[in-house]
Amino acid sequence: MASGSVIGRFFSFIADVRNEIDKVTWPSRKEVIITTIVVFVIALIASLFFALVDTAWYKIVHSIIGK
Repeated sequence: MASGSVIGRFFSFIADVRNEIDKVTWPSRKEVIITTIVVFVIALIASLFFALVDTAWYKIVHSIIGK
């Protein structure tokens, strides 16, 4: 392999990457904000659910063990 072919392939790769980035459809600011809010709400709901389940299991196990 000659070093010229490696450098040529590298620059060809960079050109291909730039072409592919131009094809990307980026979300709008509004879409990003809405999606972020949805993620936070779902994370909050999940954390509350697991906190309730954990508390219930804690009480069940302690009532069985008697501590």
